[in-house]
Amino acid sequence: MIGVLALQGDFKEHLDILAKIGVPAIKVRLPSDLNLIDRLIIPGGESTTIGKLLERFELLAPIRSRIKKGMPVWGSCAGAILLAKHVENGTKNQIKIGAMDITARRNAFGRQLDSFEILLSMPKITKKNVRVAFIRAPLFLKPGGKVEVLAQLQDGSIVAAREGNVFITAFHPELAGSTELHRHFLSLKN
Repeated sequence: MIGVLALQGDFKEHLDILAKIGVPAIKVRLPSDLNLIDRLIIPGGESTTIGKLLERFELLAPIRSRIKKGMPVWGSCAGAILLAKHVENGTKNQIKIGAMDITARRNAFGRQLDSFEILLSMPKITKKNVRVAFIRAPLFLKPGGKVEVLAQLQDGSIVAAREGNVFITAFHPELAGSTELHRHFLSLKN
């Protein structure tokens, strides 16, 4: 069973993609919901808001614990910022899960008006290019020694990475209707 954090952001779109590929999924809003899932998607949205809601709903510590125990987790856009150990351009007391040894630079592509879609090559995930959307997206910098870079833009900017059971993407495949990354996430071992 896959859980999609459903406190804020585009959780519905992730649930729609999972339904499209026939995978059972539930909304995660309370710590007890974590007992029902094998893996978790943290969607895009607003990272500072999601962080505050993780604390308010007492989900921060239980999610950290499950990740440390090996539960696969995928953060897209804001979710990726929350999973990074370091954040550039964050708020003073930026709340984060801090599960991957990488730095996320918030809003690296500018404002909402600067959003775009591209076909992205991710040869370690799929042989075909994947349509993805960048919306106020982060970039990833300074990957630690155990971090595997999975996708880069033509200028070398890192936009997808993995460290063990933690998977991050700067973009939104769910908004572009792509299923390849959800299928990849299902293949991660816990």
